[in-house]
Amino acid sequence: NAMELAKWLDSNKLVSHVSYPGLDNDPYHSRAKKYTTGRGMGCMIMFSLTGGYDDAVKFIDSLKLASHLANVGDSKTLVIHPASTTHQQLSDEEQISAGVTPTMVRVSVGIEHINDIKNDFEQALANIS
Repeated sequence: NAMELAKWLDSNKLVSHVSYPGLDNDPYHSRAKKYTTGRGMGCMIMFSLTGGYDDAVKFIDSLKLASHLANVGDSKTLVIHPASTTHQQLSDEEQISAGVTPTMVRVSVGIEHINDIKNDFEQALANIS
C-alpha cells in the first residue's frame, strides 16, 4: 500500500514532494534496496503540498478514512501535520532546522484497500484545490 500511495502522490499536481525509499527518485532508494529485502520498504511516507500551511491543515481535517494521530505502525492509515501538532511549540526557524516544513504531512499507511486510501486522499486534496 505504501509504495502504491507514494507513486500516486508523486504524480499529483497538488503534491510538491514525496519522500519514500521505495521510489526510484528518493535519495535513500539504493540503501533501502540493499537493507530491506522481500517485505517492502515500510509504511511511512512524508509528502509536502504545493500550497501553504492552511492547505495542509485543511487536507488533514478533510480526511475521513485516515485518522489524525501521532502514532505510527498501526494497521490503519494514520496522518499527522507536524507543523501544527508535534512541532507547534517550535519557532518557524526551529521547525525548518528539524526538517519540518509548513506543508509536510506524514503518513503511516495501513492495510485498508489501497483504493479506499487513495479515494480518501483524493477527496481531501479536492478540498484544497
